[in-house]
Amino acid sequence: MTRPVLYYFHDPMCSWCWGYRPAWQALKASLPAGVRVENILGGLAADSDEPMPVELQAHIKGHWRHIESELGTAFNFDFWAENQPRRSTCQACRAVLSARRQGLEEAMIEAIQRGYYLRAMNPSNDEVLAQLAREIGLDEAEFCDDLMSEDVQQQLTEQIEFSRATNISGFPSLFLNCNDNGEGEHKVLPITIDYKDYRPTLDQIVRTLSRG
Repeated sequence: MTRPVLYYFHDPMCSWCWGYRPAWQALKASLPAGVRVENILGGLAADSDEPMPVELQAHIKGHWRHIESELGTAFNFDFWAENQPRRSTCQACRAVLSARRQGLEEAMIEAIQRGYYLRAMNPSNDEVLAQLAREIGLDEAEFCDDLMSEDVQQQLTEQIEFSRATNISGFPSLFLNCNDNGEGEHKVLPITIDYKDYRPTLDQIVRTLSRG
């Protein structure tokens, strides 16, 4: 029987993923033995060099305020005055995949989130991603090569396609892939996210596995 896999569909520049971070970390630390976590990048926004329209900036700032109010998540709104925002997250996704090659995927996810939401940095920019790579101890030259490589782009394309095939409703999303009958057949089931408390999600995972 294969190990169950909990898929975490996310984007490092997704504000709801940032809001969910404390509960997600607590959930991962409490998962039953044998459950493997696999991060899947969804590519929230395609590559673009176009400035973000003012209307869209206002819309996203509204999301930040809502998450801040609902969850108590910290945001640094100086970002909007100190940067030229672009609706472009795929380079940050490629940065996560590039860091994975050096064993620092989780560190890069956190660095991008903290850089974006707390330090008013723009992770759509290559120089920001290179700085974050240095700060978390990556080999910067290797990281930058991987960031622009066809291999990493192909990995991102595959993960985006997997996200679409799984029919996720948005980011973040959780799906549990568990063995159905011990004969190689699998079922992939949606898991409900609670942004404030990891325990209802954990209970659902435990119940699902017990029925498997």
